[in-house]
Amino acid sequence: MDDFTLIEQSISNYFPIIGFFNGEGSKEGSYFIVGDYNSHSFHELVRELDEQGFVPFINPDGIHYRINIAKKPEKGKSRIHINVILLLATIGSTLFAGYFLGEGDIWKAVAFAIALLTIIGTHELAHFFAARKHGVDATLPYFIPAPTLIGTFGAVINIKSAIPTRKALFDLGYSGPLAGFIVAIPVLLIGLKFSTVAASPDVSMAFIPPLIMQFFAYLVAPAASNGQVILMHPVAFAGWVGILVTMLNLMPVAFLDGGHISRSLFGGSVHKFVSIIGIMVTIILGWYLMAALMVFIFLMGKGHPGALDNVAPMDRNRNIIAVVILIIFILCLSPAPNSFL
Repeated sequence: MDDFTLIEQSISNYFPIIGFFNGEGSKEGSYFIVGDYNSHSFHELVRELDEQGFVPFINPDGIHYRINIAKKPEKGKSRIHINVILLLATIGSTLFAGYFLGEGDIWKAVAFAIALLTIIGTHELAHFFAARKHGVDATLPYFIPAPTLIGTFGAVINIKSAIPTRKALFDLGYSGPLAGFIVAIPVLLIGLKFSTVAASPDVSMAFIPPLIMQFFAYLVAPAASNGQVILMHPVAFAGWVGILVTMLNLMPVAFLDGGHISRSLFGGSVHKFVSIIGIMVTIILGWYLMAALMVFIFLMGKGHPGALDNVAPMDRNRNIIAVVILIIFILCLSPAPNSFL
């Protein structure tokens, strides 16, 4: 008995099949049209097909439901020593960047590195624990050292198994930006408190700060008179970077955190449209390198697959969180400075 027949039998145990396409070897893959939906039945189907080496994705399809079938990806082995090596390298690169930003002050370098890595690490660990909560296999963060003004390209975790539900996808999407934003706020406040003022001609990088930063600068930063600007302490700079990381990750594009959120809320077709809007906003704000990366991911990818179960509705609490995340995104919006990275 071939794989397609086995899959058909498994699906028919839980749902009435009213149509199918045997796409073994094709780009689209195999799918089945079923007449009804039940969350518990689909969960059992996922478990059964997992034992056969396949993964089902269910989406609305008019008045019916479409179950797409994919082969279960092989899980690579996690090598914790790589995480440790990259973390140590990133500590070194951010210390070097902080030494430059602090004009040779080693303590400012240490403060910058601790502040920035705490923000980035909290962001990624929030994703990690959200994945664990929903039974999704994920690696610990891989930090990325880089010869840039901030010493890093951030960090990533590798999702090694399918995301079961829209709720899980939403939680994985918002958890990192929210956690990173919460940590970035006190970092920004402390850094602004220790910042100084300087005459505008002496400042090499000028920018329009996001709304949240303007508000905190008004509260705690030293007052700048005409012809002067606030010269950020390296810790304030780390807080600002944390705000930017939050903004860029919340762009509702492809597989970014904002892309996970929009895919979980709106479904596949709307997600593609929203991705284009996100890319346009990124270009308008002047983040051209990031926009180019977004375009590459958008064009080269096969589209966001969503969760396994894209039918079960979102709950009220997560809809409220979505509004909160939108407000945070607006507060973090910031045009690119005249020179960065």
